Amino acid sequence: MSPRGAVVLPDVLAPNLAVVFCGSAVGRKSAAAAAYYAGPGNRFWTTLHEVGLTPSRFDPHEYHRVIEHGIGLTDLAKYRAGGDWELADADDDVVGLERKIEAFAPRALAFNGKRAARRVLGRAVGYGPQTERIGGSWTTVLPSTSGAARRYWNIAEWRALAAKVTPQPRGAS
Repeated sequence: MSPRGAVVLPDVLAPNLAVVFCGSAVGRKSAAAAAYYAGPGNRFWTTLHEVGLTPSRFDPHEYHRVIEHGIGLTDLAKYRAGGDWELADADDDVVGLERKIEAFAPRALAFNGKRAARRVLGRAVGYGPQTERIGGSWTTVLPSTSGAARRYWNIAEWRALAAKVTPQPRGAS
């Protein structure tokens, strides 16, 4: 047990994954369901399938299965649930996230939305690949899949990420 309380949802991490997705914090509906990206308006699971990162659309309760496809999940604020507007800087564990990424060494760290990226990279960010690396992992910022961020939704950056981290069949160009 942490002095900060219980972790809302456990990380899904393993060494050498293709990509780890990092949100700001687990949403309230996801915390209540004990499953990542469980809000009814969240496009995360649909998007992973649409861009080819998973072979089918997973149910949020199957979140642990992403690891079978080279995908990890974490959040910047592990001890608090809520939307970006509900989080304080003190809820974030930037050093903890950096240590996890350095230890597990995924090919890429993809921020699901701008808030976590701003906090970790220490600057304003745009969508797409960033110049910073954490350990050997390159970083990118994706439009949030949250229903609350629907007006900013664009699948193009998600497709670009999938093209970079999905292994191509031999002989493919």
